[in-house]
Amino acid sequence: MSQLDDSGNGICGINRRKFIKYGSIAVSTGMLAACTNDSKTSPVTSVSNSTSDSKLDKITFSIHWVAEAEYGGFYQALATGIYKDHGLDVTIKPGGPRGNYTLLLMGGSVDLIMGHAGDAIGASRDNVPIVTVAAIFQKDPQVLITHPGTGNDSLEKLKGKQILVGSGGEATYWPFLKAKYGFTDDQKRPYNFDVQPFLKDKNIIQQGLLTAEPFEIKKKGGVEPQVILLADYGYNAYAFTIETTKKLVERNPDLVQRFVDASIKGWYSYLDEPIPGNTLIKKDNPDITDEQLNFSLEKLKENAIITGGDAQQLGIGAMKEERWQSFFDNLVKTGVFDASTNYKDAFTLQFVNKGVSYYKT
Repeated sequence: MSQLDDSGNGICGINRRKFIKYGSIAVSTGMLAACTNDSKTSPVTSVSNSTSDSKLDKITFSIHWVAEAEYGGFYQALATGIYKDHGLDVTIKPGGPRGNYTLLLMGGSVDLIMGHAGDAIGASRDNVPIVTVAAIFQKDPQVLITHPGTGNDSLEKLKGKQILVGSGGEATYWPFLKAKYGFTDDQKRPYNFDVQPFLKDKNIIQQGLLTAEPFEIKKKGGVEPQVILLADYGYNAYAFTIETTKKLVERNPDLVQRFVDASIKGWYSYLDEPIPGNTLIKKDNPDITDEQLNFSLEKLKENAIITGGDAQQLGIGAMKEERWQSFFDNLVKTGVFDASTNYKDAFTLQFVNKGVSYYKT
């Protein structure tokens, strides 16, 4: 299965008006790409459970980075046959920092993408017809990282200090830090996904993911960094969400339901016994090590990133309207969105919240 736009064109056939609209969403969150990014020249590969069985519905799901433990449940569902059991022939398409995933989705190159609550509300504001159907991460794993022994061990103490911030962070968590903790734009320095500047200067603070940069910093610099999880300070975004087009939800809700259910079951399986998923991750990303995979999974569990919050009772992928409203209200207060934005158009609860026992049976 591959979606097309109304004219029947694929991604590079999107008309100029739609290209500008969909592209602006990605630019606002720091994701830059162009139609010239041919998958044949990509350094990463896609994996699938493709078979000759014509009874399986073909689905392409785009993640927003290379294969890592943060996507383990999807790879687990592929490796263990859970997708196939739900009648799906799934291809997982890795991404990278230049990926314009909204454009890929709306162009029909992929059927579902990994997203973020902030991006989804931004799409709603700009009348881009995508919708969030599940929230795999109950906590956003975004962190700020500091050197130990410098006294920079809480957000309150970071006001006025130099911080390396990625372009995506400028449109998501940075306005929150400005509004709630008094951060200012003159603190920002560009973060280019390289930990060397941090390792060379004990005064530098940088952004990162709970599951990634702390491991790299310790590995390369022998430093056990101080890690501040923004979710513990009131940054309540749903993260690593599953998004698709409203057209697919309306025309084939059964297909969406099967993908969501199978993915959630894959996550429960991965958290219990990750070897099948990790084997497939390493096939898709030969550079990743068992040590990195184990570290990431440990952090996901330790901080209840996936199974905490409402997922404790409602199951992985859980979402609540109250949580979306709270996040939206915070963004309105920080000036990211106007209060007139229809945030309710950014998500649907019809595919989740079935309870833990439903997904474990």
